[in-house]
Amino acid sequence: MGGRVGCVARQARIEYEGACYHVMARGDRREEIFLCDGDRDLFLATLGEACGRSGMRVLGYVLMANHYHLLVSTPEGNLVAAIRWMRNAYTRRFNARHGLWGHVFGGRYKAVLVDAKVGAYFCAALDYIHLNSVRAGLVRRQDGLESYGWSSLRANGQAPRKRPEWLDVAGGLGAAGLADAAAGRREFLERLERRVDWGRAGDAGLDGPLGLGAALRRGWCFGAEAFRERMLKLVGGRIARRRARRADGYRGGEVRDHGLGRARRLVEAGLEAFGLTSDRLIGARG
Repeated sequence: MGGRVGCVARQARIEYEGACYHVMARGDRREEIFLCDGDRDLFLATLGEACGRSGMRVLGYVLMANHYHLLVSTPEGNLVAAIRWMRNAYTRRFNARHGLWGHVFGGRYKAVLVDAKVGAYFCAALDYIHLNSVRAGLVRRQDGLESYGWSSLRANGQAPRKRPEWLDVAGGLGAAGLADAAAGRREFLERLERRVDWGRAGDAGLDGPLGLGAALRRGWCFGAEAFRERMLKLVGGRIARRRARRADGYRGGEVRDHGLGRARRLVEAGLEAFGLTSDRLIGARG
């Protein structure tokens, strides 16, 4: 499994083909990133564009007032480029829409690797996203979980032709052992509703037996121990190779010497083409 490290100085961005992530970002100073439903539509359109440009697939999402959650897969191993483009594009469009300027998102986004090959971890991450509106008190029991219109849960109950092309509902259903058919979609919703303790809705799906809440708050990886070990080995190998290259002068003096050498060869080729020497060129200055 090949991969690369998108950032080492801070929390590592481990990227590889087929990786799955829980991505979350808040507004600058925790301010609202959606001022109206038009902004939410704009964000989803921008997210769809990012998917079209990068090949990224969205398995689940929820938009809150001052933050969002995504569960995404990256067939091309390019999370950093995809999310960077999306954030920058939405910031420009949001500011233009409202006559504002400056940052919309606060600092770095959080990206937690999810063990998508173990259904329990994948489903826990997806449930966490779909229950976010319940924890925030935005959903009443009598209205049903799908009553919150700004998450992917409502699309989970729709036929494929009614969903955005970039939303991979079938992937989430498949991880739960369900088919993307009317019966499977209904069972998915009913299973999620059984998870909610409406007397303690604010805690719905927060930690669970797998400790998801702690992983999202402080961690970088959510999965079985074998998955975590593979990720540590991947990032450790990449960091070791980068350090070795730096010790050999890579990205240091050697890179600058290479640039100077190339410049010298270009100058020499130019002098030869015009029948000049370096001494004659120096004497001709001024």
